[in-house]
Amino acid sequence: MQRKKVFISSVQAEFAEERQVLFDYLTSDALLGRFFEAFIFENIPALNATPQSVFIDKAANCDIYIGIFGQQYGFEDSNGVSPTEREFDAATQANKIRLIYIKQSDTDRQPKEMALIRKAENVVVRRSFGTPDELKIAVYASLVNYLVENEIIRTTPFDATFNVKATMADLSEEKIRRFVGVATRKRSFPFTEDSNIKEVLTHLNLIEKGKITNAAILLFGNNPQRFFLTSEVKCAHFHGLNKVKPIPSYQVYKGDVFEMIEKAVDFVLSKINLYVGDRSKSVTVDVEYEIPKQVVTEAIVNAVCHRDYTSNGSVQIMLFADRLEIVNPGSLPYGLTVDKLYTAHHSIPANPLIAEAMYLRGTIERMGTGTEEMTRLCEEIGLPKPQFTQELDFWTVVKRLNSEENTTDNQVNTQVNTQVNTQVNTQVEKLLLHLSSDGNTTIEISTVLKLKDRIGVMRNYIQPALKLGLIEMTIPDKPTSRLQKYRLTEKGRKLKNTTKDPVD
Repeated sequence: MQRKKVFISSVQAEFAEERQVLFDYLTSDALLGRFFEAFIFENIPALNATPQSVFIDKAANCDIYIGIFGQQYGFEDSNGVSPTEREFDAATQANKIRLIYIKQSDTDRQPKEMALIRKAENVVVRRSFGTPDELKIAVYASLVNYLVENEIIRTTPFDATFNVKATMADLSEEKIRRFVGVATRKRSFPFTEDSNIKEVLTHLNLIEKGKITNAAILLFGNNPQRFFLTSEVKCAHFHGLNKVKPIPSYQVYKGDVFEMIEKAVDFVLSKINLYVGDRSKSVTVDVEYEIPKQVVTEAIVNAVCHRDYTSNGSVQIMLFADRLEIVNPGSLPYGLTVDKLYTAHHSIPANPLIAEAMYLRGTIERMGTGTEEMTRLCEEIGLPKPQFTQELDFWTVVKRLNSEENTTDNQVNTQVNTQVNTQVNTQVEKLLLHLSSDGNTTIEISTVLKLKDRIGVMRNYIQPALKLGLIEMTIPDKPTSRLQKYRLTEKGRKLKNTTKDPVD
């Protein structure tokens, strides 16, 4: 962004110190120096032009005029007007922003200086100061206020900031009404699908006096990427353990935040293993994924909801043979650490208006329990707890212990025979030790292992052992038969003879 030009005007002799202090401060301060370029007349090189023409031109073409008025009126030209007043008039005629600072004084001011002060008071607000440091603080406050008012910097969250380019026409009425219907059913939202759209948006703090927030665009926009190019989710599936091109499956999802989340979740679920139970408990067949659907959804929701939308980066989802990685541009809010994510913690959303809409729609819970629930669900089925890492971006990694993609038979045999102390191997060893010579059904295996979750038994015990060639089906042509049993193979019997009963 091009820096704003600040013209500092005063009687040079009276305010030599203050002028230099302000110039140095605006030039060196980490914040102000990024956005402002200061000008004082004494710092310009010799030019083939009259001083009057130079300062009038600078005042008329600046972005912000700073006037420092004191006791002295200063040098007067042939018309009896000082350079300071000429500069003020030039800035006024050009409709520039004028910031006036009056030096406190116990002595009388020159009459023309008093007249200039009254002239300025009629058109702008003035502030008083005593010392150069007080002037510096006053100018800092004024310039920061300018940056905030013009939305060059923000003191409000990004999603609550008004988008100066957006109008109601950029929002989808259909999306808003659909949202209202879901929010009413799930959270008793106090509107109906026939409610006035503007009243709904006002209630959600997404619109004020016709101005549209960034959150409204991301939630209900017809084309959010028109305003936020990097609001997208990139999904990639690698068959091995590393990023290798060409990528076997790659998708970039755009749209509103709800659409991106739905498509990204479907991408992951379509690539990971699916386990189907039996009808032993009900007429409905239980279906579970190797990574719980709620864990996948929560991780993706967090990345989309809490990302930094001012970043040039996008949310990235990478599925490998042994893990799911989700990366989003952004960082944890102040006071929230990675360790706290594993327990219940205060909810501190980076984009609170987006988070509120997601809560009303039932996409997330409000109490900061999402990551704790992810941990519980993973550990409940024998997966390690998710890994959260804060680097330049925020990373979430969920392990896939049962996936064997791109793993050779030699690697499998080495893994089993060396009896690496992992949860999968411990589970497989327990299964081998408890299988009878004639084989056992899933129900019998669950009973002997003292486990109630039969789908978990299939996923974490039976399926890994089948993949390793340690057990086999007694009715291989009918995998889902209610009479199906599982018995040791020759390879399984050899391993069983060298295996000690693992500790529960």
